Amino acid sequence: MSPEPAATCRLVAIPGDGVGPEVVAAAQAVLAAVAGQSGFAIRWTTVTAGGAGIDAYGRPIRDEDLAACGQADAILLGAVGGPKWDDPNAPVRPEQALFALRGGLGLFANLRPVTVHPALVESAPVRPELLEGVDLLIVRELTGGLYFGRPSEERRAVDGSRSAVDTLPYGEDEIRRVVRLAFELARGRRKRLTSVDKANVLATSRLWRKIVDELRPEYPDVEVGHQLVDSCAMLLVRRPAAFDVLVTENLFGDILSDEASVLAGSLGMLPSASLGERRTAHGAFGLYEPIHGSAPDIAGRDVVNPLATILSAAMLLRWSLGRVAEAEAVERAVARALDDGFRTPDLLPPGVAPEAAAARGLRVVGTRAMADAVVERLPARPPGEAAGNGSEDDVATMVATDSLLGLL
Repeated sequence: MSPEPAATCRLVAIPGDGVGPEVVAAAQAVLAAVAGQSGFAIRWTTVTAGGAGIDAYGRPIRDEDLAACGQADAILLGAVGGPKWDDPNAPVRPEQALFALRGGLGLFANLRPVTVHPALVESAPVRPELLEGVDLLIVRELTGGLYFGRPSEERRAVDGSRSAVDTLPYGEDEIRRVVRLAFELARGRRKRLTSVDKANVLATSRLWRKIVDELRPEYPDVEVGHQLVDSCAMLLVRRPAAFDVLVTENLFGDILSDEASVLAGSLGMLPSASLGERRTAHGAFGLYEPIHGSAPDIAGRDVVNPLATILSAAMLLRWSLGRVAEAEAVERAVARALDDGFRTPDLLPPGVAPEAAAARGLRVVGTRAMADAVVERLPARPPGEAAGNGSEDDVATMVATDSLLGLL
């Protein structure tokens, strides 16, 4: 077998469950088009995990598949889980695949950007004037806290009564590395950092706040604020444009980023990247996925919105493959498809039925057609044209990441 060319990128696809295979296939089609135009190759490995892994192998993800993921340049994940595997007494659950990937591969920071495309303002259940200027980034700690704490179990007393316990641990080093990343990212954006905690109640939050304040002198150019998570949840819908970068622990970040999806008009619009310390030949190793779930009720119907996964693929291009220009091209193609009226059903304005969409200049399409619309709007570029000539914000983001990874 001949060796791979230097421009070959090794990617793992985890289609997962429900609509996962559909959105992953859509993103793969976009990545294939980008690779063909820019003259690099992608070698895909497909891994069965989540509920599909339980059905096939009796476990959410096999050790050998986890190892294959760790040897790749990046991972593209669809979604896992569904009612089929929701038995609370089951010893294995699809979500355990996510914990194995995050913990086993050291993916400690989850980046969730939230922007509002002007064409989708009417689709959001928030007053249009509140959405002007919304451009925020949630940095969620991903490998600590309640999701990984032990003990985590249900207990039965001698009298037969039941109780349950979950443990919320955080070590200083865990907090410091994700907060430092958030500072670096804020420095490359609008230089405002909001640390979200529950310091009035939780000891871990008080430690979190102390560490943020200890790091603050290293970043005198970054404005820092502390926000309790409950008030932050309120402000996200009342004054979302006031936020730049938010950094928070695992559970809070999970909840707040789902709440923020209402700003973008749909869960189907929000991508994410999970990054660790490891570097590849091209960039930072990471896992990329939409923030939505497996939506089994619409699986196989060609109606799910693939844009969050396609935008996750753009993040993959930027962070893990070092191809900023290609990432920008995908993001512009998504914007142009929306500007041209392409909508999956979830993106229709409230109260507008699919049959009435055409009268408003909208074209209701399915998953595959939306991906095709994005591919058709990618710019034609001679293969091999140099990447990395993105916007100042993109370059600053890459520099910030390189700076952090050099410190860790």
